[in-house]
Amino acid sequence: MSVKQLSVTELKNKMTLGEPLFLLDVREPHEFKYAGITNSVLIPLNQIPQRLGELDAHQEIIVICHHGMRSQQAAGYLVHSGFKNIANLKGGIDAWSRECDGLVPRY
Repeated sequence: MSVKQLSVTELKNKMTLGEPLFLLDVREPHEFKYAGITNSVLIPLNQIPQRLGELDAHQEIIVICHHGMRSQQAAGYLVHSGFKNIANLKGGIDAWSRECDGLVPRY
């Protein structure tokens, strides 16, 4: 099963509409501290297997990283683990900064 790809503008629209989303950031703590999307939750990629219990399998989860590669990996793992409503944020936090929120620093 392939992972749904979500553009940053689609995410921004979902957030504006107040859709119930869980924003899962899989970057490292220093990256998360430097730049992030409001209300996202940090679980670094290498901790996902041990921390699956912290995630709600019934909630829509948008997985975020710097450019979309680590989040794609994490999203694939979640789908493989039985999660149904998973999307990868295309272009990651970098695209979010460029296209949606210029106040988010790029790195």
